[in-house]
Amino acid sequence: MSSAARLSGAARLAKARARQRVGPRAARERGLVLLALLIALMLMSIALAGALDVWSLQRRREQEKQLLFAGNQYRLAILRYYRVGRAYPASVDELLNDTRFPKPLHHLRFAYPDPITGKNDWAPMLQGDRFYGVFSPSDEATIKRTGFPRQYEDFEGAETYDGWKFLFLAPGLRTTQSNAGGLTAPGKSTSFPALSGFDGGFLPGQRVPGSR
Repeated sequence: MSSAARLSGAARLAKARARQRVGPRAARERGLVLLALLIALMLMSIALAGALDVWSLQRRREQEKQLLFAGNQYRLAILRYYRVGRAYPASVDELLNDTRFPKPLHHLRFAYPDPITGKNDWAPMLQGDRFYGVFSPSDEATIKRTGFPRQYEDFEGAETYDGWKFLFLAPGLRTTQSNAGGLTAPGKSTSFPALSGFDGGFLPGQRVPGSR
């Protein structure tokens, strides 16, 4: 066998031995890289879930602020309507455009939707065929439980949004609802009979089907 052949064989043997030494190490390194990637992905998933929870919480708090604002606009509009005519409104239309006087009055800028449901589906609080308040029909759990304005101190402790009642009771009606001039106790099953000139009523802020 020539010297060149022996050298070539020795080189191949050396490479094979080197591969045998490097093989297990490379496999371990690849395993560690994969493990690191899996850990990184897990941490990213946890961080993303936490960020989504924070965003959801912030969004709901903002919706609560909007609910307090919109509900209070209805309460104030009902109060103003009553003060100038000593009667409750029969529809949101009358709050938007009160034509009882030669110069129409506008007690409400526009019919605000319910920020929690995203719809104009407020539940009414009735006295006969007229309403003295509204509330959200949502039974989702509230986040805010304390720190309400003085006029809404009774909201404290309410566990769902349908417990936030935005109402104005005239002084003579500040008695129990069972005997206060025909007041209907507020509840989800309350129906609204033709309060905006349409069957079934559209109060408050509900669009008439087919209108734009």
